[in-house]
Amino acid sequence: MTNPLPTMANGLVLRVLAATATAAVLAGCSMGGMFGGGAAPAANANLANASPTPAAMAQAQTNALPAIATTCPPIKIRAGTEAMYYYGNGRVGDARALNYQAVIDESSRNCVVSNGLITVQMGVVGRVLLGPSGKQSSVTVPVRFAVERDGQAIFSEKYSIPVALTPPAQSAEFVKVVDNVAIPYLGGEEITIWVGFDTKS
Repeated sequence: MTNPLPTMANGLVLRVLAATATAAVLAGCSMGGMFGGGAAPAANANLANASPTPAAMAQAQTNALPAIATTCPPIKIRAGTEAMYYYGNGRVGDARALNYQAVIDESSRNCVVSNGLITVQMGVVGRVLLGPSGKQSSVTVPVRFAVERDGQAIFSEKYSIPVALTPPAQSAEFVKVVDNVAIPYLGGEEITIWVGFDTKS
């Protein structure tokens, strides 16, 4: 792809410089804030009022590299891992023996693209619901995030997420966000982010 930076108007260059100075705010090719998050009003005001010198603008144009990737990789829930069930006394499949179930309700991701890397923040929102035999006050759910490039795993990590169930509530929400996963990108690769419950030991 061609580098769009040499033809940018000065106003856009200012925004690029300001965004670089506030790296904690995820931008780039994104799907918006993770689960509705975003920059605070004060941060937005600082970006709008940034005024680098002409020399700084020229230096930014000289050092800028093309953004090779133009879209965030999709995030998908792997088939068969969107829910998990725990039964008491080994009575698997008996609805009356169900202690609890966990489900993934939503997944999302944000990306920043620079220097041949796609840096991803990814996350899920889910719920734990007690069943007819459930008396747990806390449950740990195992969630795995993985990134595949052309069918090969380049990142895979399992996270144990504690979920508190406070009586008389019969359900509780959980959230897990994974930051700063760097994906090398040369151009043309098929990249997919996967998430789901991983109950294997």
